[in-house]
Amino acid sequence: MVTIKEIAKAVGVSSATVSRVLNYDATLSITEAKRQAIIETAEALNYLTPRNRPRPHRPQASSDHAGARIGIVHFLRPEEELADPYYIGVRMGIEARARANRVEVQVIYRSTELPPAEDLQGAAGIIALGMHTDAEIDWVRHINANLVLADFAPNIDLFDIVACDLSFAMARLLDRLHAAGYRRFGFLGDDRPSGNVLYPSNEERARTFREWTEKKGLFNPAHYMLAERLRFESGYRLACELMAKTDLPEIVVTSNDNVAIGAYRAIQERGLRIPTDIAVASFNDIPAAQFLAPPLTTVRIPAERIGENAFDLLMEQLNGRDYVKRVTIATELIWRDSCRRPDGEA
Repeated sequence: MVTIKEIAKAVGVSSATVSRVLNYDATLSITEAKRQAIIETAEALNYLTPRNRPRPHRPQASSDHAGARIGIVHFLRPEEELADPYYIGVRMGIEARARANRVEVQVIYRSTELPPAEDLQGAAGIIALGMHTDAEIDWVRHINANLVLADFAPNIDLFDIVACDLSFAMARLLDRLHAAGYRRFGFLGDDRPSGNVLYPSNEERARTFREWTEKKGLFNPAHYMLAERLRFESGYRLACELMAKTDLPEIVVTSNDNVAIGAYRAIQERGLRIPTDIAVASFNDIPAAQFLAPPLTTVRIPAERIGENAFDLLMEQLNGRDYVKRVTIATELIWRDSCRRPDGEA
């Protein structure tokens, strides 16, 4: 496990500064460049660390396209990506694989308008990162037929896709929490569909939470709190609203770790203890998750592996594969001290 001290040493700042950045301390005065360096270094060190188990050697994609250039079309603006380290991990996975194969990467971040097609002229292929609109996907596919969708799995069979099965992951998490004795569940997150018509997609974590708790007879609409963005600020706001209620759930499940960090602050500001008074579990396993007090139980979504596989799929297309692939990356439940775990579960 990487330590705050190691991150601080790599960036050249104090351990306290790293801790405050990773915990979204809004009172910290620090440049955006330094903040980005801390978050990217934390992600990179986790990426390079074995994370308590050896990984088998995995052959890299063919380097037949050394010297080529590919594009990453990001669904976030730079400042939005900085606020969600998970997507930094996906991008870094693509970039690391590209460097190993001597392929250049050009990143196009989201803006208020679609960028000129000339911005990606000459790119051998494109990886669309995150949940894009119909118009954005159509714009990309008309620029270049070599297209991979990374961490976005619309209900279509037109493109290569690499993502995790979030519905399965949520159901498994709830099953294990139920086995640990929890019965009063709360949810903080987002349940909106993508809004796309041509490339429809739903927020599977929220939908599965509701379906699972309804099936068990445990759904409480007062504890099902929704926001439009999965950010620290929305997690804090939703948790404040939840804490104002007379009855509280035993455990809160959040759509991602950013929301969980906001929930931590709201819970602890009210003098409540995690997990004694209210437990928390989440998704993503961003670097900050292991440094919270207590460390956060979360479903690890291997962001870097999604990026790596997206790059590999694109190289396969460039090498002549003529059929569509859909790759599902497995998740892993990481038990930490923010909730109970079933007896005998490591």
